[in-house]
Amino acid sequence: MVEPDALSVTREGYDAAASTYAQLFRDTLRDSPLDRAILDAFAEVVRASGDVQVADVGCGPGHITTHLHESGLVAFGVDASPAMIELAQQAYPGLRFDVGSMAALDIADGVLGGVLSRWSIIHTPPEELPVILAEFHRVLAPGGHLLVGFSASDDASHPTQVFDHTVAPAYRWSPDHLAALLRTSGLAEVARMVREPQPTDRRQFQEVHLLARKSGTETDRPSA
Repeated sequence: MVEPDALSVTREGYDAAASTYAQLFRDTLRDSPLDRAILDAFAEVVRASGDVQVADVGCGPGHITTHLHESGLVAFGVDASPAMIELAQQAYPGLRFDVGSMAALDIADGVLGGVLSRWSIIHTPPEELPVILAEFHRVLAPGGHLLVGFSASDDASHPTQVFDHTVAPAYRWSPDHLAALLRTSGLAEVARMVREPQPTDRRQFQEVHLLARKSGTETDRPSA
């Protein structure tokens, strides 16, 4: 199987930037109460479902995985970048971190109470995203939740927009369009949080978190 070019480019970019990225972002939650609030809300709904195992997909240096663990979840991280995973393992040796692809997770069907995808889809070409959403659906248990974070498109006539990213080509998404793709994948939107750009933000984009839930019965799984 030939590896998608986008994945190779993204992996190589984050491998090269791993140390810098970890230094820049490892403490970002400390000064971001809104981010902490949405992560804590996600942790609460996952705990309420009874299935507390969660995959942080695109975990980077592992700081968000650790926050989920401290919130009472059995959290582990997955990232395509071996350099990122090595940094996460060094910083948080008590947690599990695996190298892996969002499009082919090494996780059994229906075993997770939650999947966190925090800005991990932004480097995925639009035509490849349905495969990844279907993979998130596959690994979630009935009633499990997905929290996906991304930068929002500001052009209603285009569901996606390319933007300049330091590491690899990246895309912004229309929240309504992404919510529709989630529905097609069998994941119903439960809530969304939209954060307006602040004057100090490097990129003046809206930030969006969509919380979606997999149906509580396996019979509602979308057809192939």
